[in-house]
Amino acid sequence: MRAEPTCPRCAGPLSAPSLWSSDWTCGVHGAVLPRQPSKRPGPDGLAAVLRDAKVPVWTPWPLPPAWLVTGFTTVGDDRSGARATAVAASGPGLLRGPADLVLIAEDPGIGLGVHYAGLEGDPGEAFNGGPPHVKIDVSGPAATCGHSVPMWAVGDRPDRAVYVGEAMGHWLWAVLWPADAGVLMLDGLNLLDLREPGMELDLPYGAHSPRLEE
Repeated sequence: MRAEPTCPRCAGPLSAPSLWSSDWTCGVHGAVLPRQPSKRPGPDGLAAVLRDAKVPVWTPWPLPPAWLVTGFTTVGDDRSGARATAVAASGPGLLRGPADLVLIAEDPGIGLGVHYAGLEGDPGEAFNGGPPHVKIDVSGPAATCGHSVPMWAVGDRPDRAVYVGEAMGHWLWAVLWPADAGVLMLDGLNLLDLREPGMELDLPYGAHSPRLEE
């Protein structure tokens, strides 16, 4: 049975557009863009994301040692295109055990980053409210030479580390499990926008990440 779109803010069910409304509607959050079922890791899943993406599709590159790309998610429909994208990667943590990372790019107000971060609402004053906690390098169509993006730690969930910033006019979220996997953000992480023309990266893929279904 095919999975149905869900609310990007709470993963709850949506009412589809009808004769009376052109919106997808969540019983809690009202009119939203639909979060589509996650796509399996592999060239076909990536191609589907790139076809619809209106925002960056970020991946760490090079990936940390022994890490793999483990799936994709988008928010949007045929009319809007993908106004949010999420790329999952998984591998060994720098301190202990396995770790997971989900990178989200989204237009303001979509809510996918808030959902994965486990926040009740937008980060508010915690975002850009003081000196950044980390800086990462990004590159893509609008910044082929790359530039540094400041990011701030937000949230207080003990099971994850959350960082948020702004890159290329869109929100950029990095959510890592477990919380101590956040040290990856201090390890010279570089993000590449996979929309860049002529890109032919040989991405290594792993098993589908259950984090995308949370």
